[in-house]
Amino acid sequence: MVFAHGFGCDQNMWRLVAPAFETQFRTVLFDHVGAGHSDLTAYDYVKYSDLSGYADDLVEIGRELGLTKAVFVGHSVSGMIGVLAANKAPDLFEKLVLVGPSPRYIDDDGYVGGFEPQQIEELLEFLADNHLGWSATMAPAIMGNSDRPELGEELAASFCTTDPKIAAHFARVTFTSDNRDDLAACTIPCLILQCSDDIIAPLAVGDYLQERLAGSTLKVMKATGHCPNLSAPAEVVEAMRSFV
Repeated sequence: MVFAHGFGCDQNMWRLVAPAFETQFRTVLFDHVGAGHSDLTAYDYVKYSDLSGYADDLVEIGRELGLTKAVFVGHSVSGMIGVLAANKAPDLFEKLVLVGPSPRYIDDDGYVGGFEPQQIEELLEFLADNHLGWSATMAPAIMGNSDRPELGEELAASFCTTDPKIAAHFARVTFTSDNRDDLAACTIPCLILQCSDDIIAPLAVGDYLQERLAGSTLKVMKATGHCPNLSAPAEVVEAMRSFV
């Protein structure tokens, strides 16, 4: 079972979920290049100019470890990275668990992504101009669960440890991505875990994915915010168990 983290995070974000599966699966955790304890000198701005560069890394990890028919668990942007990797190497995974995924964050004709183009541009400019200020402002909103401020503080701290230049680049790649056309090629069974109130991936996005991912199952959780792996790990584990 391979766990992949979202933007501004690292593998530590799975510490409350991954151990629940260690007796049933060999669990694999890693940091995307540019995140966590990865080698920052390996960050290639051309390779990572779209999500397929990260998908190539995921396939490389799978090949290096000799994985076949594994379960992939991806949070946020890593959900689409997992879909792209599965399309590149169909033998690698037999099931995908997508936690708060989105194929496109910007609204389009007939599509609700959650953000207007100008909103995304303003967020990206804010991040590029003031990394620490952006982290302190956005992390609590992304995390939700305002009654537990320590969760937002942890996410903000994670954002702040990311190299500002890399963070700005990865954020632009993430929030301007459009992987809607890649969904039809993915025929691997998928579990879409959607939070009931998530400013990054609204409910309409979950419905869209379920309609376009063949054989997918949508589970709307009681959890709120964009990081249920931290805010509601027991609910995530329960939903995953019934699927894997």
